[in-house]
Amino acid sequence: MPRYCYQCVDCSVTVRVFHLMNEIYSDCIQCGMKDSMKKMLTTPLKRVIIEEESNNLKVGATTKKYIEANREILEKEQQKARKETYEPS
Repeated sequence: MPRYCYQCVDCSVTVRVFHLMNEIYSDCIQCGMKDSMKKMLTTPLKRVIIEEESNNLKVGATTKKYIEANREILEKEQQKARKETYEPS
């Protein structure tokens, strides 16, 4: 769902709202004014791309590198999960 920023023209509160593209968010939750929210212009979120050695690595090598770095933590969590008993829902 898209994320939109709105600002109240009456009390100037700014909120971030998730809703469908065809929906409208108009009433302020802070001051209670009807039809006081105006959509603000925002830039889309940029994805952070880690480019350490990505040009020289094969596909999946970065994932494998992080798995190897966290293998001990993963093994401890697996052992912990095996010891716990779960009740069927």
